[in-house]
Order: sequence, then structure tokens, then C-alpha cells
Amino acid sequence: MTARIEVRFPAPVAEVFGYLADPRNRPRWQSSLREVRMLDEGEPRQGMRWLDVTAVPGLRPQMEITEFTPYRVWAEVGTWRGISAELTLRFTALGSGTRVSAEFGLRGRSVWAVPAWVAQRIAPPALRADLERAASQVGSAATS
Repeated sequence: MTARIEVRFPAPVAEVFGYLADPRNRPRWQSSLREVRMLDEGEPRQGMRWLDVTAVPGLRPQMEITEFTPYRVWAEVGTWRGISAELTLRFTALGSGTRVSAEFGLRGRSVWAVPAWVAQRIAPPALRADLERAASQVGSAATS
């Protein structure tokens, strides 16, 4: 099962893509994160890896950018124990703003199937809130 949401950003697509595609910005807008520990240095690119240090003790999924098409598509996969999560963001210019369409899916193997199923159902509102927070941050930076 895949969840889909859309959020409008009051900033140009290049600015929105640059902000969301850089994992180092994530703790600013993703409520579940405390920090990001980069495993690869340099500019964001396909194959870049990092660890998400979450608010849940011991939950540190390894993340990787799986698709990086500037100003159009950015995708990641995260794995932790028997759970994998995929997030794809698609960017569409709307005048001076941007529409971000997000697709999110979680899968669990073995004993992790039920926790993944539960998380899949509660994640969409959190993802929407996180992207709305990011939209507010990018929009504030654009107008200041």
C-alpha cells in the first residue's frame, strides 16, 4: 500500500528541490528526527547514504537516495531491521510556487510485518505535517 499526498510550497521549484533533496536539512522539518549522520560527503546525489537518528531510542535507519533528477524527482529508501520505507517526491512548478507530490510506502518482513502495517497507516498525517513545516520554512526564507 502506498500513501500519496500533495503540498504546495510558496517558492520556486529549484529552491524547494534544493531544500528537500539535501538530507542535512531534514532535522529542521522532519519532526521524528533529532539528527542526520552522513555516511557519504559532498552534494546530494543518487547513492548518497546517511543515518537518521530518530526520536525513538535505538531507531536509526540507514537511508539512501535512490533517484535524483534535479527539479523533478527525488527518492529515498530507508532500512532498519526487517522494515523498509520508500519515499518519492515529485516537483511541479506552479507559477512562482511548487507542488510537491509525495508517495510513501512501508514494508515489513517476518515479525516486522505488523509494525510496518501500523506505521504505514499513521505515517501520512505526519508526512503531510512535516512537508507543510518545510513549505513554511522555504516560504519564509523566500520572503525574507
